[in-house]
Amino acid sequence: MRAALEILTLVGSRKKTTIVGARAGDAQAKAGHRVLFDTATSWVARLQEAHSRGTLPTELPRLRRYSLLIVDEVGYIPFEQDAANLFFQLVSSRYEYASLIMTSNLPFARWDDVFDDLVIASAMIDRIVHHADVINHKGTSYRLKNHSTETTTTH
Repeated sequence: MRAALEILTLVGSRKKTTIVGARAGDAQAKAGHRVLFDTATSWVARLQEAHSRGTLPTELPRLRRYSLLIVDEVGYIPFEQDAANLFFQLVSSRYEYASLIMTSNLPFARWDDVFDDLVIASAMIDRIVHHADVINHKGTSYRLKNHSTETTTTH
């Protein structure tokens, strides 16, 4: 793993992004790298707690000691302005210092909907794609693969 590699996995909401992120993290952990995995909302909750305790300035550098952070489910739940600012700080603090894998169900064009701010969304995307290997998964959901899409009604 090279330093400051960001990988963003963009997918439709029906693909197994969590598994992709977890397997990548597992491989890096087995290779001796320190890895943390959580959902985007959990990362924001962690940062909000640090902010309310007044420890955010030490929490962000502490997280940088991990070779890889995996942020799962970016875009599933929109963030309010304060949460978006904290999430941006997380991405920005890792930029060119440590690796980041992000999974999302939304294309970049819709990230301003998630972060409630076009400027923050654009700045975050800029930092992510600068060193990123962007992987766009397409295909049918593994959960829906064996499920019939036909609906029946009973009267």
